[in-house]
Amino acid sequence: MDFQNFPLVMMFLACVEQSLASCVVDSFTVKDNFEPQRYAGKWYALQKKDPEGLFMEDNISAEYTIGDDGAMVASSRGRVTLFGFWVVCADMAAQYSVPDPGTPGKMFMNYQGLANYLSSGGDNYWVIDTDYDNYAITYACRSQKEDGSCEDGYSLVFSRNPRGLPPAIQRILRQKQEEICMAGEFQPVLQSGMYLVCPSRPTLNE
Repeated sequence: MDFQNFPLVMMFLACVEQSLASCVVDSFTVKDNFEPQRYAGKWYALQKKDPEGLFMEDNISAEYTIGDDGAMVASSRGRVTLFGFWVVCADMAAQYSVPDPGTPGKMFMNYQGLANYLSSGGDNYWVIDTDYDNYAITYACRSQKEDGSCEDGYSLVFSRNPRGLPPAIQRILRQKQEEICMAGEFQPVLQSGMYLVCPSRPTLNE
């Protein structure tokens, strides 16, 4: 080896090591002092990074409420394609628990599909960042590699407004996407209005 290049090689290896360390899932930070009451209400997905397998495709929205016991629950909706050709409107329900009260932004989500062709299960639900009034970015890792980075994960960028977010907030979100090692992996989520693509859900009075 040319010893004149040795410092450059060591610097490169140090950068690689630092990059790998920063992608360790357990090192990701979430919203400090997360407040579920302020987070509650309607959110619209504007961007998403999909996990492996079936996932909602477009017109994704979620309504979060706080129960009498203080726990957060949600109902969500979006379009999915089943068996490669059957487009359906998927309704999901979810309940959230907080394993560590000292980190309320790191929740566990139990979800159920409200039809027999939709899946049920459980995932982490981490609120990486939110200002409660405009945007939120969430993260879940379903499986990790041996080095602690994510093998299969997903993330959603939410907005209170289905028409989008201003440039200043978009810059914040790009930084957060880098911090969870998903920069460049997000796709836009179409928000055309579920009333145009899915029939209305019946109310209790109908």
